[in-house]
Amino acid sequence: MQRTNQVNGICPVCGNDMVISRLSCSNCGSALEGSFTLREHSTDVQRNVTRSDRSVEAHFGRLARLDDLQLEFVEVFLRCRGIIKNVEDMLGISYPTVKARLADVLETMGFGPEEDSLAADHRRMRREILADLAAGRISTDEALQILAHDPTANEGSSGH
Repeated sequence: MQRTNQVNGICPVCGNDMVISRLSCSNCGSALEGSFTLREHSTDVQRNVTRSDRSVEAHFGRLARLDDLQLEFVEVFLRCRGIIKNVEDMLGISYPTVKARLADVLETMGFGPEEDSLAADHRRMRREILADLAAGRISTDEALQILAHDPTANEGSSGH
């Protein structure tokens, strides 16, 4: 098998974009010569990832699964720091459309709705415990004991 190297497509001498001049198939040995550029449409990336080149997803993670429209949405969402009202204004779309696009992106990235509902249940349960604690209905020790016996208590807290 022929060794392959990854390149970023930028000329190390002048900094301009480079073009691909020869493509070859490692399976059958056929080759094309000419001037080619990489197609940046993620459905093509997805097709390549599922077949032989898993390095794209390894490098870009779940983002490699998104198409151009989804990536644009993610960029806007991040630039708006997740503030849906700002995303609405920036893209000129409604709140339900923002939520639908976000759900679509999450689904494409492999995050199912069941993960969201588990996280929401966990947050609701923690809020109830804190409310009971603040109202004096339970002690600090009781709150800690309840959290210690909850199987989801440690799931949402690792990154917070």
